[in-house]
Amino acid sequence: MSKYDIIVLGSGPGGYVAAIRASQLGLKTAVIEKENLGGICLNWGCIPTKALLKSAQVFDYLKHAEDYGLSVKEYDKDFNAIVKRSRGVANGMSNGVKFLMKKNKIDVIDGFGTLKTGKKVEVDGKEYTADHIIIATGARSRELPSLPQDGKKVIGYRQAMSLEEQPKKLIVVGSGAIGVEFAYFYNSIGTEVTVVEYLPNIVPVEDEEVSKQLERSFKKSGIKVMTSAEVTHVDTSGKGVKATVKTKKGEEILEADIVLSAVGIKSNIENIGLEDVGIAVDRDKILVNDYYQTNIPGYYAIGDITPGQALAHVASAEGILCVEKIAGMHVEAIDYGNVPGCTYCSPEIASVGLTEKQAKEQGIDIKVGKFPFSASGKASASGAKDGFVKVIFDAKYGEWLGCHMIGAGVTDMIAEAVLGRKLETTGHEVLKAIHPHPTMSEAVMEAVAAAYDEVIHL
Repeated sequence: MSKYDIIVLGSGPGGYVAAIRASQLGLKTAVIEKENLGGICLNWGCIPTKALLKSAQVFDYLKHAEDYGLSVKEYDKDFNAIVKRSRGVANGMSNGVKFLMKKNKIDVIDGFGTLKTGKKVEVDGKEYTADHIIIATGARSRELPSLPQDGKKVIGYRQAMSLEEQPKKLIVVGSGAIGVEFAYFYNSIGTEVTVVEYLPNIVPVEDEEVSKQLERSFKKSGIKVMTSAEVTHVDTSGKGVKATVKTKKGEEILEADIVLSAVGIKSNIENIGLEDVGIAVDRDKILVNDYYQTNIPGYYAIGDITPGQALAHVASAEGILCVEKIAGMHVEAIDYGNVPGCTYCSPEIASVGLTEKQAKEQGIDIKVGKFPFSASGKASASGAKDGFVKVIFDAKYGEWLGCHMIGAGVTDMIAEAVLGRKLETTGHEVLKAIHPHPTMSEAVMEAVAAAYDEVIHL
């Protein structure tokens, strides 16, 4: 039997990061992985999708070359080459994690791990033991009873990034980050795309003004958007797919080559031994305290299998905090109210903190400022004038309650708001911090100025 200080079950952005931090702190560490190092994020999620989206963005530039005074006479897309590039990027990142495991002297155990009592994990009949076992098994595409996935005509995100042939028509069910990113990708390379969303707004967790702006941008791009709509049945018996969509006006039949189900995720907690060990689960999530300890001493859980936000950067932060607590360091619980969310469609979306609606529902007296990129010199020069920055402040104390952005490159801008909120920055301090010109990021300062009736360029 092999003995470790820490065994991590799963090597996604929560698991492999936890393992590296454990090794840095001098703990003998092993990672168990049933498929590819890096988990879904590196292999079938965050990274390869961004590679696809970059290809779509470059193709968009080519289509609009004349807007920049350029003449490109012949250009086309090669769908298989786009997919191949994406897979190559993913493979490179996974190999990078292999290097990091070796560099940090972390043992990688290939196979499906099953938890056992007594702080043990079994892999292919062999038992491994550790003082601490961290469960980081992640999640997969959730299936609806009305939308069973066959992997061919009704697919999840995994198949969506590795299709052998580009569909002529695609129905995307669900308009969270995964849904709208694939809707943008396929639309920009020439697929006819329809987005079906059950709730009244697409990207429903975002501020309503952001949702409305994305809907306008999508419609301008030729994407059909159906809100307050539900796919109640799919017929895959013919050549393509016929989806029955229930709307306020009645039922509508949509025809497509493929339906992409992007209705959320399902935790990977089956058959890993939770019941045998006695680890408490509620509504598909493992219950943990602020330091990711389960109800059974010596067993921990991080990432998508716990009740926090299902985001790669959250899983990484949880993994680091969990390990540092195990190592006896002084740590503070994560503030889940200050976690940024990013969506990489075009225009991009980034947000942190309260929406305007949430702030009002809490009865807070607020100041709201908004600066459109149409008034930004950098955005005009870049040819990317869609979108805006919106900020929300507590009127009495100046506390930065929320920041919501939609536009080109905003996923790289949101960190200013996250850091500002972490440091308890006031609106006045943001306003008086000189922002560089011309940049997209100065729109943050301009939005704050608008909240305090000091805006110059509107």
